[in-house]
Amino acid sequence: QVALRESGGGSVQAGGSLKLSCTAFGFTNSNYCMGWSRQAPGKEREAVARIYIGSGATYVAESVKGRFTASHDNAKSTLYLQMNSLEPEDSAMYYCAAQYGYCGRTWRYWGQGTQVIVSS
Repeated sequence: QVALRESGGGSVQAGGSLKLSCTAFGFTNSNYCMGWSRQAPGKEREAVARIYIGSGATYVAESVKGRFTASHDNAKSTLYLQMNSLEPEDSAMYYCAAQYGYCGRTWRYWGQGTQVIVSS
C-alpha cells in the first residue's frame, strides 16, 4: 500500500521562500510519478509540478515557472517543491500525489495536504 507524507508548509511574507517535502512509502519500483497540486478556497485544484521518477522528467506549471522548482531524492523517496519569490496568490493547500506509471492528469494516491499562507 502506498502512502505519502508531506511536510514543510507554513506562513511566510511575500517574497519569501518555503520548501515542501513529500516522502513516498510503498512503491516497489521507479516506474511512478509524483507531483504537487494546490487548491485555494473557492478555486479549482491546480497542478503545480510533477516528476516521472523513472527518468526524472519534470513539469512545472507556467504560473510558477521560474519561482518554483521540483526535485526528487531517489535514496529518500522524497519529492521536494522549492518555492521562491512567493506571492499572496500562492496561498493554498498544497497536496502531494502519486501513481504508478507515467504522469497523467489524475492521481491514484494523495497526501493529506500542507497549508501555505503568503501574506502581503
